[in-house]
Amino acid sequence: MNAFEALGLNEQLVQAITDLGFETPTSIQEKAIPVLLSGTTDFIGLAQTGTGKTAAFGFPLLQLIDPAQRHPQALIVCPTRELCLQITNDLDTYKKHSRGLFSEAVYGGASIMMQIRNLKKGVHIVVATPGRLIDLIERKAIDLQKVKYVVLDEADEMLNMGFRDDIDFVLKNTINRESTWLFSATMPPEVRAISRNYMDNPKEVTVGKKNTANVNIDHQYFVAPAQQRYETLKRLIDFNPGMYGIIFTRTKADAQEVSERLAKAGYDIEALHGDLTQQQRDKVMGRFRSKNLQLLIATDVAARGIDVDGVTHVINFELPDDMEVYTHRSGRTARAGKTGICISICHSRETFKIKSLERLTNAQFHKLDIPSGKDVCRKQFFFFMDKLMQADVSQGDYETYLPDLVKKFADVSKEEVLQRVAALEFDHFLKYYENAEDLNRGDIRGDRRPDRRMEGASSSGSRSERSFGKRDSGYTRLFINLGIKDGFYKASFLQFILDESDLKKEVLGKIDMRDMNSWIEIDKADAGKMISAIDGKRYNNRIVRMNEADGGFKRPADEPRKRTFAPKERRSFR
Repeated sequence: MNAFEALGLNEQLVQAITDLGFETPTSIQEKAIPVLLSGTTDFIGLAQTGTGKTAAFGFPLLQLIDPAQRHPQALIVCPTRELCLQITNDLDTYKKHSRGLFSEAVYGGASIMMQIRNLKKGVHIVVATPGRLIDLIERKAIDLQKVKYVVLDEADEMLNMGFRDDIDFVLKNTINRESTWLFSATMPPEVRAISRNYMDNPKEVTVGKKNTANVNIDHQYFVAPAQQRYETLKRLIDFNPGMYGIIFTRTKADAQEVSERLAKAGYDIEALHGDLTQQQRDKVMGRFRSKNLQLLIATDVAARGIDVDGVTHVINFELPDDMEVYTHRSGRTARAGKTGICISICHSRETFKIKSLERLTNAQFHKLDIPSGKDVCRKQFFFFMDKLMQADVSQGDYETYLPDLVKKFADVSKEEVLQRVAALEFDHFLKYYENAEDLNRGDIRGDRRPDRRMEGASSSGSRSERSFGKRDSGYTRLFINLGIKDGFYKASFLQFILDESDLKKEVLGKIDMRDMNSWIEIDKADAGKMISAIDGKRYNNRIVRMNEADGGFKRPADEPRKRTFAPKERRSFR
């Protein structure tokens, strides 16, 4: 008996599994499928990305659906349009031997009228992002009264993106559901609250320890000065010539800037961020999936839900402010039992975060030296030679040209031929790296920081003075009436204020977030620009107030207030 058949799946689904080449269920599939097939048990599945969660809920859903009833019987809610499309495509593959089952993806960035027309034709499973689903509910274009099964996929991601109210709204509108299935990589308090409020004695399954990272990932970190971060990134890419990876940045401005610099240097790379249209995003992801791009650079928000096979490396251009985000970033590699490498570039003042990550993920992080220029050239050289030796010469009439080649190189030694091949292939590398700086030196010019105690700062000062001591050296402190309860966490808040003000993160110091408000350290020269860009706008139907905590900058009387704006993350991913 097939291992999946033993879990209780029917013949048609087992045939689809066989066609896919699956032989043994993953841990989450083995534990979840028998429970979910009952259709009446609330379920919580905690497992990292890449462990087969879509199949764990997808196969039971397809078996429970009644094809004769052409109305939504199951609702799958997920954080991003990429994941929405991915789940829908997976369901199409799973049900290819099961006749009469229809699913529809509804997400922002595509024609809502087309989605409404498809829903009216009659579908059994709706896969949706929260924003577009609520649009359809408010337009009365979708009836959730007969939905029996609700799946919340990547629940922690949805809450991180500020979708808590949306999830509440959806669950309150599926009052006749027989079961709720919640899948998440981590279990923060907000996810636990969802289970308490909307689930009845749920069966909870944890694959691995909560918040742990995939054991097949090698976690590495490199310490580099802030102004050498880009050069370190470039060197690490060059040192891994077979890399097929995703680079994460905190802001879309960084993603765009780094992408442009690397593209100009000849790398196959494109950026993925919230300013792209759906058509542009699909084009970028299509090129990356087909491996016409070696590298994809993205913000955390833009990359959520991306599932691409064969990603060898994840690179954190900067460590995330929210440590749990690291788990999601690193989960883009080592999927489906494969191995992968997660590289982090951090400043010497951030190494304490590495210890926190080790505790959070229950994994060991390895500190490595940034490769020297000679190391890079050597690695590239031998990678090329390996490719040369593995080249397939069986296809093509090379024998026709062999006599001419032998004649041409008759007076040239084998060593000289190899030297010339190397020179032709590696001339640009050798020139670029011949005088390359040692990036591991602790005294690289510009990275020295004055000792505040030498400037007269008291080591016994108050906590407030120590926390915001940067104000004594060119920084000022801004107040803003947005905080954690507005759906922000540190990474998304940083991206929000930088995107709206069009400033670089280098001008910022410490960010102190509270429930209802936050304080931001910023270079005094840029404080006015940030206040002018943000103060007076609207966020979630309330006016945003930003000013200097000590009452410094004032808006000029003749300067008009900027008008309403929608939350960027939710607007982009509806």
